[in-house]
Amino acid sequence: MKESNDREQLILYLHAHQIQSIFPEQLLPYLTLYSYEQGERICSQGEPSEHVYVLVKGKIKVSTTSPEGKKLILSFKMPLEVVGDIEYVQGMDMINTVEAVSPVCMIVVRHHWLKKYGKEYPPLLQFLLDIITRKFCVKSNSMSFNLMYPVEVRLASYLLSVSFDESNSEFKGQLSTGSLMDAADLIGTSYRHLNRVIHQLSTKGLIERNKAFILVKDREGLQALAGHNIYE
Repeated sequence: MKESNDREQLILYLHAHQIQSIFPEQLLPYLTLYSYEQGERICSQGEPSEHVYVLVKGKIKVSTTSPEGKKLILSFKMPLEVVGDIEYVQGMDMINTVEAVSPVCMIVVRHHWLKKYGKEYPPLLQFLLDIITRKFCVKSNSMSFNLMYPVEVRLASYLLSVSFDESNSEFKGQLSTGSLMDAADLIGTSYRHLNRVIHQLSTKGLIERNKAFILVKDREGLQALAGHNIYE
């Protein structure tokens, strides 16, 4: 993670996403920019929550781990999205684990300054309300998605999500073969069955697998298989 105090860039992000009005004037000096590289962890489930993050560039992956240790992907998010909002309102530890799928930039503010200058600021409270209620709608569907859709659809959706970022045409991600065990957990299947499905998709010419990574060869074909991307 890299921290930047580039005020000009921060203001550009605020205006680009039309959120300059949601922060009170007194809070603006305490906003900062954090940037993350592809694959870097932004926050981990269960760790203390001290910041609210506003995603303004890139794509992130949100996942959760059950008490039994079962990992499951919840969603992929692109701007404009917020991380740590529920934790801020409830005063609790981080609910989920969040990682950067592509290079990511966040506007970040500490809880202390939010409570001091934004606790009773209507535009900020309305913004958080809109974001949080949308999250609960998405989360209520995400768990059933992993049960209702076949593994082929889940894998196609996952590969599309980790391989492309619509806001960054230069980003062409790949799924490392070393992370296939994690990928199986995240989409809710066994490692053995995941490998069978990967072989099927390779045979159809949709993807290519080598020793190091899995590459999407036919994006349109994967999109047709996934229908709509169930994770986005």
